[in-house]
Amino acid sequence: MIVLGAVLLVVAFGGAAYWLLMAPFGPTARTYPHRAPAGDKVVALTFDDGPNEPYTSEILDILDDRGVKATFFHVGQCVERHPDVVRRVIAAGHVVGNHSLSHRFGTYLRPGAYEREVERTQQILTQVTGRTPALARTPWLWRHPGLLRMLRRRDLHPVAGEFGHALEVFQPSGVRMGRRAVAKTRPGSILIFHDGFDGHGGNRGETVRAVRETVDGLLQRGYKFVTVDKLLGVSAYQGLAGTAGRK
Repeated sequence: MIVLGAVLLVVAFGGAAYWLLMAPFGPTARTYPHRAPAGDKVVALTFDDGPNEPYTSEILDILDDRGVKATFFHVGQCVERHPDVVRRVIAAGHVVGNHSLSHRFGTYLRPGAYEREVERTQQILTQVTGRTPALARTPWLWRHPGLLRMLRRRDLHPVAGEFGHALEVFQPSGVRMGRRAVAKTRPGSILIFHDGFDGHGGNRGETVRAVRETVDGLLQRGYKFVTVDKLLGVSAYQGLAGTAGRK
């Protein structure tokens, strides 16, 4: 009974910590928006942990074929591996945001480490694209108030979202993931998929299929896709006039 009680205590503590600091719908969600106010049938499609080849390019092909614009939260070390892919993202009219340098959870545990990763990723993205992001997403949607304040001091707007499928990391059927994403979408939703895996690459073939299923399903339902900055009415890049505002 003592062991069972200890296990239940750990589970309860872990659940509370997740709800407070990671869940999109947690009590700090107001300062880390996971959706826009309900209105028109507009949705923002976002991608984390890339670029990761060939999957990022395959996703770009799907989006380009359908005239859909999305937001990519890139990992700095992945950008260094695939700079040409990032340039293609920008050239196609998509938006790029900051998703840390290494995507390691340990950076949250060392004072200043995550801030240094954000700063270095800003430098990398500026060098590669000629633009400095004004959007950021913390790995695993970690929403510690101090981290969010740090991002805002650096003129970065924190953006959360809702996972298209909770088990995407295990790459279940892309059709099933896509259908789940379509079913949970509401006007103003920010959907999260992953074109990489924690900044390490990895097979994302089923995610590619899920993106095709999601985009086609939502287009059939009359949804319009916009980038996060337009959905939330904020700037996509620092120092560029006219980048804010929902259209």
